[in-house]
Amino acid sequence: MIRTATKLTLALLLSSVAFAQTSPYPRMAPLAEYQMTRDAEIAMARSAAPASISADAEILVLGAKNYEVAAPGKNGFVCMVLRSFAAAIDAPEFWNPKIRGPICLNAEGARSWLPHVRMKAEWALAGLSTEQMAERIKAALAAKEYPPFEPGAMSYMMSKDGYLSDNGGHWHPHLMFFVAATDAAAWGANLPGSPVLASPDTPEHYTIFLLTVSDWSDGSSAETMK
Repeated sequence: MIRTATKLTLALLLSSVAFAQTSPYPRMAPLAEYQMTRDAEIAMARSAAPASISADAEILVLGAKNYEVAAPGKNGFVCMVLRSFAAAIDAPEFWNPKIRGPICLNAEGARSWLPHVRMKAEWALAGLSTEQMAERIKAALAAKEYPPFEPGAMSYMMSKDGYLSDNGGHWHPHLMFFVAATDAAAWGANLPGSPVLASPDTPEHYTIFLLTVSDWSDGSSAETMK
């Protein structure tokens, strides 16, 4: 059973919530604080999923203007390390430079959700404010620039090396499923006793469903890091 406080930690990172005036991250930090060495970023990206998946995945790393391909793939998966600006535009930790979220998307997830991530990364690295980005998100939705979410769009987030929020740290190894905005209750999510969590991104009109798993991508038990 996942504690309520832990659920809230992830919701603060990924869901659409009010951006508090007292947020410790009101604006983007210097770019260097979001960057990693290329080899370290590649290794962390691959740690998002078991090696049977990530070894043959395409790897993206954060460049000066957006994410760029660091290694080609051949199984349809795309692995990368999310920064804080992959979160909902009004998330309290949207500019937290410590966030490192290793993720490995299947082909459907890469086609469906990755465009959201890449757009915000481009805007963030270009120096746009969250207010400017919010306006661009509205325009992109109106112009149907985001692709529709495909059935089966999902990802692995099973790295023990990630840092997902100041309160949650590594959090739990988990899988994520991406759908257009929907009622969480239809999935039985966020209900007492349910293992399924839901995190809506209201500004971008989609919902992420999460299901925790027992082991990290290297096969070790998540219980050992509690």
